[in-house]
Amino acid sequence: MADIIFPNLNITIQNLDPVAFRIFGFGIYWYAIFVVLGIAAGVYFGAFFAPKKTGQDPKLYENFAYWVIPFAILGGRLFYVIFADWTPSRFIDIFNLRLGGIGIWGVIIAAFVTAIIYCRRKKISFLNFADTAVVGLIIGHVIGRFGNFTNREAFGGFASDSAPFAMQVRLDQVRMTLDPANYYHSEIIENIITRSGIQYIQVHPVFFYEAFINLLLFIFLNLYRKYKKFNGELIAMYFLSYGITRFVLESMRTDQLLIGNTNIAVAHVLSGAAALGAAAFLGYGYFKHFKNSKKAA
Repeated sequence: MADIIFPNLNITIQNLDPVAFRIFGFGIYWYAIFVVLGIAAGVYFGAFFAPKKTGQDPKLYENFAYWVIPFAILGGRLFYVIFADWTPSRFIDIFNLRLGGIGIWGVIIAAFVTAIIYCRRKKISFLNFADTAVVGLIIGHVIGRFGNFTNREAFGGFASDSAPFAMQVRLDQVRMTLDPANYYHSEIIENIITRSGIQYIQVHPVFFYEAFINLLLFIFLNLYRKYKKFNGELIAMYFLSYGITRFVLESMRTDQLLIGNTNIAVAHVLSGAAALGAAAFLGYGYFKHFKNSKKAA
């Protein structure tokens, strides 16, 4: 029996166990594998490929990778655990990647702060450094989203039959509890599909939407890099693009991380703030650039 079906794409996936393999009885999850692959790709593009393309010393970025990787993972897990119903007893869960759940905004914030401290210690331009390293963050993000797919999490609300990328997932394999009192959850529950006695929910694969948009952004920034007009332009483009993308897609998510007992999604607040801040920074940067260009002319 199929585990996941994309009916409009004629794709059927069978026997997709969240556990990739076991070593001495210890399960290694696909989620953890995709996180590691994302880190590896991020280090390659952010610490080797991009610096060489811009004539910078890859060693500077390679050394940074040793610092940012553990702090970014810790920040992502801390972010997720805190906003996913925090209790002091859950503190140890921060170090358990197998459980799934890394808040990308936690990763971004931790990486951002680590980069600022690193650049100050090395006495180099943070904005130029961030422009180079950001492609590593993006590609790591793209690959990491496949872990959400194998974990059956971070999906969107009910997808109608006409939705081209509608995804059907076995209800008994979904990691989250669907609450009938939640509007988005109730719509999913009301439209459960039964195949050969097995129940499936039909939802939007929001993680793939996000991964695809970020992949396009990754390609664009690598191509646009040589036309960069001022330091900080590329990192600001990332925050603007991802801020808007996440703000829109967050409304589709069925497993939003909320602020306290409110109905306000923390990703909405951070994404909106990031997009607005980036737009203001880009506006000022372009104004200053073209103003200086006119003076030079």
